[in-house]
Amino acid sequence: MIIKVRRGLTNKNREILEKAGGKFFEGDNGIVAIRDNFEKIGDMFDKSVLKELRGGYDELDEKGNVGMTSKMFKDKTIVNVKGVEIGNGSPIIIAGPCAIEPTEDNFMNSIAKAVKEQGANILRGGAFKPRTSPYSFRGMEEEGLKLLKKAGEIFNIPTITEAMNEEGLSMVEEYADIIQIGARNMSNFSLLKAAGKSNKPVVLKRGMSANIEEFLLAAEHIMYAGNSNVILCERGIRTFANGALDPRNTLDMSTVPILKEETHLPIIIDPSHACGKREYIKAVSRSAIVSGADGLMIETHNNPEEAMCDGRQSIEPKDLGGIVNDSKLFSEMVRSLDELDM
Repeated sequence: MIIKVRRGLTNKNREILEKAGGKFFEGDNGIVAIRDNFEKIGDMFDKSVLKELRGGYDELDEKGNVGMTSKMFKDKTIVNVKGVEIGNGSPIIIAGPCAIEPTEDNFMNSIAKAVKEQGANILRGGAFKPRTSPYSFRGMEEEGLKLLKKAGEIFNIPTITEAMNEEGLSMVEEYADIIQIGARNMSNFSLLKAAGKSNKPVVLKRGMSANIEEFLLAAEHIMYAGNSNVILCERGIRTFANGALDPRNTLDMSTVPILKEETHLPIIIDPSHACGKREYIKAVSRSAIVSGADGLMIETHNNPEEAMCDGRQSIEPKDLGGIVNDSKLFSEMVRSLDELDM
């Protein structure tokens, strides 16, 4: 249950709610979101408690739906990662390989250098890979994290990598600047809770079969546990479209304006996993920026044909520069059009 309480909550009313298991979250809009823990207090926090507030609350959501991710809680969130702002109106680009690979030629260093030169803001690279087949390459784990951290430090670029479980999250916190929670783990509630206790920003990917409300509620788990630096990532969902000409996942671009209307959290698009084929990445990236996305996450590899993971959907660094320039151009164009509408 969520109650939106007026900021002028008296000490007496606060005492009533705290006694019933209330937990308070101060929002920028003068609203306090209060929730109860049904596991501990059962049905104590019911309308009989609310009557004692004597008009001290504005709204009641008996279903326990989104609260802290809602714009009723806050107008806008800008996540700052080592000086890179996500959600400030200028699109950011996250680029790098699907997986950090065990090579002897400074693999991550060469990619970090290349994507930084092409204008990327954040370096990605997977050390833990959730693969459908147990026989596929599943990442270098901690050794990969060390390579990612080293590349980020050498080229002064923030890093992001995926955590698959609580144990892995602790390692990711140690080596990376941003924690990624992948689509397969969007409903891993123990992992969401652990990420909520971290002081590192979290990129949360939409689950393959999740609707928008479920997506926001997953983010709610992270925020409820204490971490407000959440970035949503749309990467397409699995649908009936599975023909030879269909994309890897179905990317509904209307998700971006819907989320922009409903939440204050930044939203980025992953066109690589949506398309599954590199030749479509540029066009889909343009569409994402025009729809209002705060950034893109693009798989980039020096030699995609030789990549150990998802090479078919990876682009080369030389192609990334054009997408970076397009993103700036289309973002400015949309901003100009919005000003004309005012």
